[in-house]
Amino acid sequence: MKTLLLLPLLLLWAAFPGQKPAGSGDASQVVVMNFKWSRTRQTIEANSQTPPVPAAGMIPADKNFERNRRINASVGEKDPHEDTIDARSAALERSVQKSRTDPKTVEGYEYRTRIQNASKRVIEIVFWEYQFKETANPNVVSRRQFLCGVNVKPAKEKELVAFSASRPSDVISVGGLANKSGDVFQESVVINRVEYADGSIWQRKDWNFGEIRLSYKRAVSTPWGSEVCRGL
Repeated sequence: MKTLLLLPLLLLWAAFPGQKPAGSGDASQVVVMNFKWSRTRQTIEANSQTPPVPAAGMIPADKNFERNRRINASVGEKDPHEDTIDARSAALERSVQKSRTDPKTVEGYEYRTRIQNASKRVIEIVFWEYQFKETANPNVVSRRQFLCGVNVKPAKEKELVAFSASRPSDVISVGGLANKSGDVFQESVVINRVEYADGSIWQRKDWNFGEIRLSYKRAVSTPWGSEVCRGL
């Protein structure tokens, strides 16, 4: 089911160069119910399928006489294999593989919004962004854009949750630093593009897919796990 849901994301990348939105305007039929962000951390599972470690090569100590002698050797006697090039290479390879398969914890931010499908069509793909506009200087706007593979039926709601290593704002003006009210930013969520199951599209008229083309390609270049959204 997950594979079928995310298939349109891959098809969209292949078809997008010659594709034109079926409709555009200032308002979509996706209603933003609420939104928030928070600091968080995410555990990333690495690839657990690692290639086998090559077997150590044959050495003179592998002869029957030497092998039998080692069986009766005293505790703590060093295995002669440990000094071979193959053994040292295998130990290094095991160390590298372990570093690749161990889960890693990444510090970052969680951006969350709940949307409602106000149309009569099933939504499959949503491009949206979390905006931070400086209260003291509205011209300074930071955007965190996301792509989500969803299945939202008419009149139904869906919570979109995305993880990003990027904080809400990379810069802040002098006016923002001097703001004493504590409300440094005005926050909002904007829907940029909606893909429907029937093939129709809605896109915000002042949003340009070309600006996120490379990040979109990067977002869909690796298999999706349990996540619904990815950052752009």
